[in-house]
Amino acid sequence: MNFFISDTFSDSLSRLPAQHQKAVKTTAFDLQLNPAQPGLKLHRLDRARDKNFWSVRAGGDIRIIVHRTRSAFVLCYADHHDNAYAWAERRRLERHPTTGAAQLVEVQETIREIAVTHHVVQERSSMRSIQPLRNLSDEQMLSWGVPTDWLDTIRTADEEQLLAIAERLPAEAAEAVLEVATGGVPRPVVSVSETSDPFDHPEAQRRFRVVADMEALQQALAYPWEKWMVFLHPEQRSVVEYQWSGPARVSGSAGTGKTVVALHRTAFLARRREESRVLLTTFSQTLAEFLKIRLRRLVGSEPRIAERIEVTAVDQIAARLWKGRGSGEKITTEQSVNEMLQSLYEKSDSPPFEFAFALVEWTHIVDLHNLTTWEAYRDIPRLGRKTRLPESRRQQLWSMYTGLREMLAEHGLVTMSQVYHALGRQYASEAQSRPYDHVVADEAQDISPAQLVFLSGLAGSGADALFFAGDTGQRIFRQPFSWVRLGVEVRGRSRLLRVNYRTSHQIRQYADRLLDPVVTDPDGNSARRDDTVSVFNGPVPRVQIARSVEEEVSLVAEWITELLSLGIAPESIGLIVRSGNEIGRAEQAATACGLPFSAVGYRKGPQHGSLAVATMHLSKGLEFRAVAVMACDDEVIPSQPRIEAVGDEADLDEVYTTERHLLYVACTRARDHLLVTGVEPGSEFLDDMQEWWT
Repeated sequence: MNFFISDTFSDSLSRLPAQHQKAVKTTAFDLQLNPAQPGLKLHRLDRARDKNFWSVRAGGDIRIIVHRTRSAFVLCYADHHDNAYAWAERRRLERHPTTGAAQLVEVQETIREIAVTHHVVQERSSMRSIQPLRNLSDEQMLSWGVPTDWLDTIRTADEEQLLAIAERLPAEAAEAVLEVATGGVPRPVVSVSETSDPFDHPEAQRRFRVVADMEALQQALAYPWEKWMVFLHPEQRSVVEYQWSGPARVSGSAGTGKTVVALHRTAFLARRREESRVLLTTFSQTLAEFLKIRLRRLVGSEPRIAERIEVTAVDQIAARLWKGRGSGEKITTEQSVNEMLQSLYEKSDSPPFEFAFALVEWTHIVDLHNLTTWEAYRDIPRLGRKTRLPESRRQQLWSMYTGLREMLAEHGLVTMSQVYHALGRQYASEAQSRPYDHVVADEAQDISPAQLVFLSGLAGSGADALFFAGDTGQRIFRQPFSWVRLGVEVRGRSRLLRVNYRTSHQIRQYADRLLDPVVTDPDGNSARRDDTVSVFNGPVPRVQIARSVEEEVSLVAEWITELLSLGIAPESIGLIVRSGNEIGRAEQAATACGLPFSAVGYRKGPQHGSLAVATMHLSKGLEFRAVAVMACDDEVIPSQPRIEAVGDEADLDEVYTTERHLLYVACTRARDHLLVTGVEPGSEFLDDMQEWWT
């Protein structure tokens, strides 16, 4: 008999208090050891439509709902007695007649009770009482995995009802229904033979995980909020396990599971060959620590796999490899370089440009691309820089940059960009010296040109050597640049993830208003953001502009109190602000509720019983059931100091773009509830949000 854990079980477990979770986990271990032992008090549910549902007591009035047949034992749900029984009485676990996938299906009668609530919101242009699926045949809907009982109901539902219905359908059917409701064309689900195991179907594997031993069960139960790391969507799995002929990239909007794919891809490459060495990297060490924790949860029970995977930031691995060369040249700091350039600038005779411009030109053009000759600097495309730069002015600048390079060499110093380019050239020409067989880079949208050169040389261009995951819409640190120009071609080897499991339909649409509908990179790769599908609904996000900081703090405190009354735990609520300058306002809101708070980030997650407080940059990678994005004031976002420091017109555009991206990142940390606040007149970015929702 195979032992399975369902994603519905993980969901229900995460909603229980800690003491009840412990009791459920203990009982689950006993069930895995011997599902038939009499001390567990299995009780068949006589009122359930599916006669294979049983109840198991886990202490007090907590019950575990299991589905038991001769070939499979499935942990399905855990809750208080009445809630658990009610859940089971409304469901069946069955094999879909067309696709052959195992599905947990909510019984048809409940649809008649569905009322379209305020959670279901559409843009005004689509608020029409039409029936998008009215002309579709049973065969078409069955090919998407729609349960037979629901065909007529879905066919007669209007757009708003479909959004509510989708929450009650198996995932593949929900995605298809939402695809149609938003004007798309669903993909057919793979069908298997009638004799195959329904739990082996790719769609079933996204919701039922087979548990082979106690260690696997312990891992599955240890991190219920991380179930998405275990239950891969078939689209994600196809990317993870595909054999790519060269550098490849997966992209998608926030919540589509890009980091999950990167983690699974890393584990997959390490498992595939016993001698494979894999580097999982990203642009900052704090994010690398976050990845390290997640990877430990994924391969912690496989020490032989884990020992062949290294997780570290690009800077750290490059610095270590550079030191290992023994060249004697030391990596200098950005501050030291700026001071050297400042001294050269002050010695210049009336330079016809501001120092800020000269510094940005060095940082974004000369050093970043390792331009070592006048000809290279003269001829390089200036990557969207708008300030005209005649050759005579370039010569003046180049004279200054030549002096800076000579000063660095005289002191035996190199910049980090110089290190990246030198190592990239070395490993590109000396393949046998590469310390890794595969390189996986997460948050690739914020990798610099120099880092890309380094990673490309470190991995090479062979099959499965280099894999990227990222979202252009979440780029908050780097200017866009051409990958092709640097020799990294991913066109034809790119995949776009379109299914969002982390953020509600309403929050996703809300946040997407901050970005262009189509995002195109400098190499012409375009990705639509409006065809992403969220598989669940939630309350309408709120935008509220207060007359004072005190009023803002008060309304956020009232919102938090309301969430607590709904049973949302304090640690599941995040308060996010633009920077450390605004942290005090979030802390005041927490204090007004009488709740403790803790700063969170990549290295430190939410503490039990405390509200989580974070800046927008450090919130990346986190998720909460509810988020308040506070202090969205005029001159706070976009940041006035950043605007005032601009030295080129193109940089001003870049500031506005990345500030929008920051707000997008903050808003998409929320799963169910989102509140955005500021003090009047409020950030100009909020106009986009309010215009749509009012």
